[in-house]
Parts: sequence; structure tokens; C-alpha cells
Amino acid sequence: MAEAKDLQDKAYEAVEIAKKTGKLKKGSNEATKIIERGIAKLVLIAEDTSPKEIIMHLAPLCEEKQVPCVTVSSKEELGAAAGLDVATTAVVIINEGDAREIIKQLKEKLAKK
Repeated sequence: MAEAKDLQDKAYEAVEIAKKTGKLKKGSNEATKIIERGIAKLVLIAEDTSPKEIIMHLAPLCEEKQVPCVTVSSKEELGAAAGLDVATTAVVIINEGDAREIIKQLKEKLAKK
């Protein structure tokens, strides 16, 4: 289930900032590799991905590797936040750049759930 709107907005903001000042990877295959390597700082997963099998493994993998993971409602919005002209199923922030503080706040909010 998609996270609360304010959590999604913060996550999108982190992606937009990291896009300019840090480093992102897009797509579920890239996300899987980055999470497994242990270098992911934040993962966003689009809830409206079809078929669900493409992304089903990402949230448990994030939990296992202790990476904050936010589920967003729209792959179109996620693609746009990442600077793409197309939708994307997942975005991973590898280098948070100026988004470090936002990611820290997201981690704290997610830890309280």
C-alpha cells in the first residue's frame, strides 16, 4: 500500500534534489543490484506497477538490507521526479547529495511505523 501523501511528497523531493546534486538509478533491475550491493540510501517503488512480480521482491530486500523504502502511488510521477520522460517502477538514490537531511527525516518517519 502506498505511503501517506506527506511521506510520498518528501520522497519525491529527495529524488528531485538527489537528481541534481547526487546520483540515482532507475528501474527495478537496477534497484535490485544497488540494494544487494548495500549502497542504496533510499528506494522508491511505484505501487501501480503491473505485473506486481516486477517489484514484489524490492520491499523485503530493502528490509533485509535495512534500506529505507517508500511506496509511491504512481510510476508516472516517479519517472517525472527522476527526470525521465517515461514511467519507472523504481528509483534508488545512491548518492544523496543535498537530499541527505530529507532522507534522514524519512528514515525517522519510517522507523516509527
